[in-house]
Amino acid sequence: MEEGTNVSGGRFYKVVMPLVALAALLVAGYFYNELRVLKQDPQAVAVQEAAALVAKVGKLVVLPEGETPTVATVSDPEALKDQPFFSKAQAGDKVLIYAEAKRAILYSVTMNKVIDVAPLNIGAADKVTPPAGN
Repeated sequence: MEEGTNVSGGRFYKVVMPLVALAALLVAGYFYNELRVLKQDPQAVAVQEAAALVAKVGKLVVLPEGETPTVATVSDPEALKDQPFFSKAQAGDKVLIYAEAKRAILYSVTMNKVIDVAPLNIGAADKVTPPAGN
């Protein structure tokens, strides 16, 4: 009986272990490649995520054309509760800001719903006065 156990155990190490090692090498190669791409262009991941977000939101609401939005993530909804636009916001929600179209869109990632759309009020840059120095 013990000889059979050794034979099947040997077969396990001869067949399964090389497969496990190959899988580990493939996973390591994948993550190495992802790291290399990220080091070459750190903004590539952000651009890809923004494009995916715009595609998702674009299925729910008509988006302004010819403009790439600035994307922000709601991290502290309690700090924004006094602003009506963010009254239903939750941590992790995304805000798509279209400066040229003057629109802001609040999107819930967890519910896959547009929570709010509001006009964006951006004052002219020449009217802004910076605070006085020390």
